[in-house]
Amino acid sequence: MKAKYIMLAAAMVALPAAAQETYENAKLAGTDLNGTARYVGMGGAMEALGADLSTISTNPAGIGLYRHSAAAVSGGLVTQGSVPGYTNGDKTHASFDQGGFVYSMRGRNNSFLNLAFNYSKSRNFDFILGSAGRLNNASSNKLTYQKWRNGAFDNGDGAYSQVDHLNANYFNMKKDSANYPATDYMLSREHTGYIGNYDFNISGNIQDRVYLGVTFGIKDVHYTHDGWYNETLNTYPIYYTDHRHIYGTGFDVTAGVIVRPIETSPFRFGIYVKTPTWYDLTTENYSTIGDGKNQYAVNDNDPNESYDYKITTPWKFGFSLGHTVGNYLALGATYEYADYSSMKTRINDGVDYYWDEWGYYDGVETSHKDAEMNRHTSQTLKGVSTLKLGAEVKPVKDFAIRFGYNYVSPMYEKSGVKGFLQNGNPVYSNGIYYSSTADYTNWKATNRFTFGLGYNVQKWNFDLAYQYSCQKGDFYPFASYIENTATASPEDNIPTSCEVKNNRSQLLLTIGYNF
Repeated sequence: MKAKYIMLAAAMVALPAAAQETYENAKLAGTDLNGTARYVGMGGAMEALGADLSTISTNPAGIGLYRHSAAAVSGGLVTQGSVPGYTNGDKTHASFDQGGFVYSMRGRNNSFLNLAFNYSKSRNFDFILGSAGRLNNASSNKLTYQKWRNGAFDNGDGAYSQVDHLNANYFNMKKDSANYPATDYMLSREHTGYIGNYDFNISGNIQDRVYLGVTFGIKDVHYTHDGWYNETLNTYPIYYTDHRHIYGTGFDVTAGVIVRPIETSPFRFGIYVKTPTWYDLTTENYSTIGDGKNQYAVNDNDPNESYDYKITTPWKFGFSLGHTVGNYLALGATYEYADYSSMKTRINDGVDYYWDEWGYYDGVETSHKDAEMNRHTSQTLKGVSTLKLGAEVKPVKDFAIRFGYNYVSPMYEKSGVKGFLQNGNPVYSNGIYYSSTADYTNWKATNRFTFGLGYNVQKWNFDLAYQYSCQKGDFYPFASYIENTATASPEDNIPTSCEVKNNRSQLLLTIGYNF
């Protein structure tokens, strides 16, 4: 046993930069409903209606419907509901959500060529997670012991996490894990940050019947979480702290078309496709374990673990319908699909240096796919369908009332488990080692309800939107580990799950100018 313990500690220092873990990657892959207040007020169902800056990143052909130049900025407040009293963090945050312009140039035969730029916040990470429940003699350190006893630390790729490393050093890997059963747990974690989109678009139309557009997008990632997790053992409490910061950039390309098939009708349909986002990211974290008197860090010599990695999100496809009645009614509907089980992670190998033909010493960064983690992702995540519906009514010329609804199907499989495959085997990946928390949440479907108002004053427009988003999830403090699948065993380590919620309200204001 002592030899295995020494091997675990040494392996921690030797591991190279690695890929990330499925549940952390999934946080970066999805998108919020955000943008201009008109777009949000109509539930984002404007991919065929167009003529709104927010369609630049969904269906770029929507920018081709502009007949004049325009600029807009948007910002507001985001507030979280259903926050347990024992958690830490701010429930309400101010947010700058959008800023952009389109420059429209008239051509011949009623055609236009438009150039546009827009900044938008595709993900707002501000969220407080809290959970508490009974453990009934299960515990995080018992899971570490079971993984160690069953050889999970013997593979050079590593199926142990930083949490396992903390447990192994603090508890010193006692033979009898029953000495450390836990009665209950409590977790509090604050997530902050955002993903910013910087979209550059070229679009236009052909005789006011066919609209085409392409957008090149650059993404800027800033994600941070701070939190603590506490287990109450029979004799004393044990607490874990974790700070993680993920930052980096990505890029993607989106292409779309809108067609008005009947010359005498305003009805139109849109089709668009978005390439994967190719992310280059860096993550830093600092994790500790302690009992109020003694504290042990994941790496005492260098308190911050840091490494670079790559992830590739899935392709996204969309189809939309739009129709207007006179100048007083607009209706839109959009369907999108993305298969998140196809998301990929890559392990950075470092830089290969060489002398080029000009005699300069140069280098190329190389990487290879993390096959084991990609297998886990394919079993844990799944395809997501998004339905967006929206309507705008103008009871008088310059005043608009808007309504919208979104349904986003679950991204996570109900049977998904952090760090384990469906056959019960642990995931042998360097991405598991760099995982500094044991908990995970299998989030369910998202429902969004929106309402908006708009008012035009000469060349100015003022739009206000309210969005309520609600989502539930099954939270697990750590993965279950069953020694014998046929019969229950005293060595089984099965935590109880807890329902958590991500309910948020957004108040958004847009000020626009046409010129």
